[in-house]
Amino acid sequence: MNETFMKEKPMLPLIASMSLPAVVSMIVNSLYNIIDSFFVAMISEDALTAVSLVFPMQNFVNAVSIGFGVGLNAVISICLGAKQNDTAHTAATHGMVLSVVHGVVLTAVTFALIPSFLRMFTDDEAVVSMGLTYAYIVFGFSTILTIGLAYEKMFQAVGRMNVTMIALICGCLTNIVGDPILIFGFGPIPAMGIAGAAWATGLGQTVSLAVYLAVCRYKPLQVRISSAYLVWNPLLDKRLYGIGIPAVLNMGLPSLLVSALNGMLAPFSPIYVVILGIYYKLQTFLYMPSNGIIQGVRPLIGYNFGAGEYGRVGALYRTTLGLNSLIMIGGTVVCFAVPDVLIGWFTENPETIRLGASALRIISCGFIVSALSVTASGALEGLGKGVPSLLISLLRYVVVIIPAAFVCVSLWGPDGIWHCFWIAEGVAALLAFFIYRRTASAAMGKAGK
Repeated sequence: MNETFMKEKPMLPLIASMSLPAVVSMIVNSLYNIIDSFFVAMISEDALTAVSLVFPMQNFVNAVSIGFGVGLNAVISICLGAKQNDTAHTAATHGMVLSVVHGVVLTAVTFALIPSFLRMFTDDEAVVSMGLTYAYIVFGFSTILTIGLAYEKMFQAVGRMNVTMIALICGCLTNIVGDPILIFGFGPIPAMGIAGAAWATGLGQTVSLAVYLAVCRYKPLQVRISSAYLVWNPLLDKRLYGIGIPAVLNMGLPSLLVSALNGMLAPFSPIYVVILGIYYKLQTFLYMPSNGIIQGVRPLIGYNFGAGEYGRVGALYRTTLGLNSLIMIGGTVVCFAVPDVLIGWFTENPETIRLGASALRIISCGFIVSALSVTASGALEGLGKGVPSLLISLLRYVVVIIPAAFVCVSLWGPDGIWHCFWIAEGVAALLAFFIYRRTASAAMGKAGK
């Protein structure tokens, strides 16, 4: 397969062909997350609380896996654009080996930390017990997750987005079908409760990896994973981590934010912790299509940057920003129109629905402006500029929002937490505009010399 279509195909058809499979994948994944929470909520609200408390650490594991994959994706696509094929093969091989190491380390770390982590946020031993049951099973699949996501990013780097879509859909469907069967039992399969939800998640990840391995067997990747390329290359590894570590932090910062906000909300009422957990499930459904577009455009930006097609890099950025803005406008309209319906998908508690609907309307005020930060951060990763991308995420998830939350909660109580979201998005978007323009101009100027 010739990857030159990335710099030759007309702009909108190119973005559509690369991004639509990723968008479909992200929508399916968001649907799975909502359905998973729906079935967990049918066990009890305590079960939903337990899963919500595990979510930050679960998101951290995903962040490490996906973030390093972003570094792998960027290096491979830039190398292919620059016709440095041997370097691309070496990057793929090193990336896969390192992904296995990451999976083993993550399993050990999460097993050791999860008991004390859960008890930071609740004294209810029933909630802690359910959280531990769920967490030990889910984190036991960490190595399968890291390998599967490494394959996902490599397939995306070479433009084979349909493969990643099929793999993710197969995994999500396995999870969706497995949830009710394993949670509530079916025929000879006993009811496992919250453990069944965890097993369904792990089985879904295993199926996705199996799809990648099957495709590689019958239609191999354009980049080769071979012991011949497992050579000492510290500069290449530094390059992988130089993009990957900031991307990991980008992905992991929401976990830090959720943990900090849970700590502020918990003293008021467990209901607010549930509302925050529900919001993050819903915002996943909104931001996943936007992130799907970023996934499709990131290798295009990297390939064109490597090939010296700087005009196309700028056009890709502007078009992506427009598409993401449309998604955020739609999300804002829905959240203002039917917030009670959205919250009601996860709970039947009238008080939770009432307070959650009010929170959702306030938070959604920041959706539209966030398109600028999301697009700029993803484009910078495609250019191989991990640190400026991280800076934008720090502004969104730490530097502005956490201090604002402390101030707002002291003034307005728990409702102040919801206001800090749109405040942070507004400030971060303004600064992201300048960060992207300055960094992209400098990178293209340096590469053009």
